[in-house]
Formats: sequence, structure tokens, C-alpha cells
Amino acid sequence: MKRFVKFIIILLPWFLSSLVPIDKNYYSSLNLPWFAPPGVAFGIIWSILYICIAISIYQIINNHNKKDIPNSYKYTLLLNYIANQSFQPLFFYFKNNFLGFISCIITLITSLFLYKETKDLKESSAKWLIPYIIFTLYASILSLSIYFLNIT
Repeated sequence: MKRFVKFIIILLPWFLSSLVPIDKNYYSSLNLPWFAPPGVAFGIIWSILYICIAISIYQIINNHNKKDIPNSYKYTLLLNYIANQSFQPLFFYFKNNFLGFISCIITLITSLFLYKETKDLKESSAKWLIPYIIFTLYASILSLSIYFLNIT
């Protein structure tokens, strides 16, 4: 039970941005590229990705003493978390497609660094981040496409 609670404590902060009030019709009101999924798909995909990220973090925390986890890992994780969480308010609350794209790019870059930092600590934990990197790359391309399709 203790392990489950620890995992949930790691997982829950990733869902924090979902508490930001958003205009749910904003995404569907935009000019979208042909490869854009329906809005409902994002909640499912990000939930799965957040679980993968939490598993990776959980494994690192369980296999290392807190003082043995390098600051570079902690800082990279924090930067990635901030970038990840900034997308929803920037894109949906402020309705700023450009800042949403910038958030995606920063999330992509920091996810690559997070993968490297995680791999240095435990290679099997880094593998949980691969779907996150792939989808963040896709989200960056999608976000850039949305930006250019909706320049007025």
C-alpha cells in the first residue's frame, strides 16, 4: 500500500494543469491540420503518458537514495514539468497558439534531456519516457501547424 501511495503522490501533480478552466470549444473552433486528432483523444493520451512518466520517476526514486539523485536530473525534471504544465493555460486559457507552440518545443527539448538524465541513472526507467518524447514531438508539429493555419 505504501508503494501505491508513493506512486499516486508522484502521479497527481502531472494532472494539475487539468484544473485550469478552459474553453473546451476553442480547439474545435481552430483551423486544424489533417492529422489533428479529436480533442477528446488528448485527455486519454496524456493520462497514459503521465502514468509512464510517473513510473519512470517512481523507479528512479525507489532505486536511489534522495542524496544520490543528481541535481541535473531534478532540475531537468522540474523544467520539463513546468513546460508541460504551461501548455494548457497558454493555449486554452489565454488562447495563444504561439505560446502554446513554444511550450511544446520547450517540453520536447526538456523531455530529451530528461530521457538522457534518466538513462544515466537507470536505463529501464528511461524507456518509459520514449512514448512521451514521441508524442511531444507530434504535439510540437501539430502546435506549429495550428499556429500557421490560424494566423490572422
